[in-house]
Amino acid sequence: MNILNPRVYVTVFALSLLVLIPLAVDSPFLYHIFVLLCTFAALATAWNIVGGFAGQLSLGHAVFYGIGAYSAVLLMMKFQISPWIGMIFGAFLSSVVSLLVSYPCFRLRGPFFALATIAVLEVVRLLAIHQTGLTGGSSGLAAPLNIGLKWMMVREKWIYLIIAFGFLLVTLRASWWIKNSRLGYYLVAVREREDAAMAVGVNSVKVKLIAVAISAFLTSLVGSFQAMYLTFLDPGSAFSLELSIQVAMFALIGGLGTVFGPLVGTVLVLPIAELARGWLSEVGNGFHGLVYGIVLVIVVLTIPKGLVGRFGTSFSKWVDRLPGGSRASANQDLAQDLFVPVVRTASSAREPILVSSHLNLFFGGLHATNDVSITLNEGEILGVIGPNGAGKTTVFNQLSGFLQPSSGEIKVRQPNGQWLTPKTPEEFARAGIGRTFQIAQPFADLSVLENIMLGSFMHTSSPREAAVMARKVAQLTDLSGLLETRARNLTTGGMKRLEMARALATRPRVLLLDEVLAGLNPTDVAKAVEIIRRVRDSGVSVLMIEHIMQAVMQLSDRIVVLNSGRMLCEGVPAEVMANPSVIEAYLGKDYKHA
Repeated sequence: MNILNPRVYVTVFALSLLVLIPLAVDSPFLYHIFVLLCTFAALATAWNIVGGFAGQLSLGHAVFYGIGAYSAVLLMMKFQISPWIGMIFGAFLSSVVSLLVSYPCFRLRGPFFALATIAVLEVVRLLAIHQTGLTGGSSGLAAPLNIGLKWMMVREKWIYLIIAFGFLLVTLRASWWIKNSRLGYYLVAVREREDAAMAVGVNSVKVKLIAVAISAFLTSLVGSFQAMYLTFLDPGSAFSLELSIQVAMFALIGGLGTVFGPLVGTVLVLPIAELARGWLSEVGNGFHGLVYGIVLVIVVLTIPKGLVGRFGTSFSKWVDRLPGGSRASANQDLAQDLFVPVVRTASSAREPILVSSHLNLFFGGLHATNDVSITLNEGEILGVIGPNGAGKTTVFNQLSGFLQPSSGEIKVRQPNGQWLTPKTPEEFARAGIGRTFQIAQPFADLSVLENIMLGSFMHTSSPREAAVMARKVAQLTDLSGLLETRARNLTTGGMKRLEMARALATRPRVLLLDEVLAGLNPTDVAKAVEIIRRVRDSGVSVLMIEHIMQAVMQLSDRIVVLNSGRMLCEGVPAEVMANPSVIEAYLGKDYKHA
């Protein structure tokens, strides 16, 4: 990070106010409010890693808070272990629990993870209530009053504030690192379009597990501190569904998937609610919940992206206009020798590179793919055609790992001559198979450059290097002038080219194009045809499904015709298009007699 950047100064100044304001006023109540601000902002930031970046709704996240709290207090009571050590044990225990809960849920799609977190939270809460000998049951536990920094118990409120602020900085730093790392890009990709993420080699289950483990670890640390600060804990407050929803709400109000959104949401809502609770006392019992609800409704209805999501970009641009704020692109000054070219010299020998043998796929009683065998050679463009419902996309999905054949085999030859038999989409991607989708699946909230970078990350963990690689691929696909454009704002032709670019950024040896010309105007079709030729000339073999016969005839070295899930014929374009069976499949039996 450039320390001369005004963004750094603005960030440091804003964060320092969380310490300077209570120190200047020196009020016990204000110290308490700011300690709560720091701890709840840290909890919301930790939750945002899994709920915002990864898009996995965790409604029982307080279970990790409670595990951290009870671990620190129990180890202190039973074994005289300092909470500074006990909290580390609790954090690792929370991470293990998070993995055990998440792994089976992340292999499914739908609300299973959210439901599982609530169930685990309730089960652990009941266990804590009934284990009276260990946890004190519903009566709770009072932490031993061992005064001293070693025991995380001091008389001076400002020390608690400094410790809470330190935990906030830790969570913010972790969030910033994730946001600006390959992991962060992968999490956004999985959150937006999981299939498209897997097509560029992302193991969606793995990255979500990493996110939830980090989030649980940080949440547990804050829970341990909060227990020592309050000196008392009970199952109802430690394993509270209300707490889980509260921290999620702070992140939502501030802006999901942003670094500082959870902090902004906490600073906006929590002081108002706590002041209302303190001033109104019994008259306003529960009034803080009403405050939360009113603010949440207003934000969701007016700025659904949250405060930082809505205004963060404008604020950043204003900061960049300050002296020293003009920033040259860090990606453009990277030495060119860091870029390993995507293109390869085409091989003169037409050796097979992708071979599928006797593929059969059943959907219940439907025989969707019936004994299909396709061979793609190096340096070749192979066109796959057939009427609607012929099974082209079904075969295509098997060749990229998104569908597993009921029988048959798919092999990919590697540069060293070894044959691989990948199974999952990410294994196919890492074996050198890139693909597009029939309906374009861009990562809409990311720029064109960031979309292409997601493919480049297969070969580097550095965002800077990935950006340089992405710019090279953008030149090949005529996207250089659109790199800063949001993917959602592209034309249909631009989205199709973006999908090709994202796939090419993985440096594939085989590119699978699923109706990449569909829906394009004549100008975009001509541009796409030229790009496909460039790709083939670079040494990448192409297998394409297409309905535009003129383009298929121009581009293909060979054509395979499918009909009703079977291979009808294959050969050079002129022979295939003159085949009576092909004419019948496309135009009907009466066409032969016309």
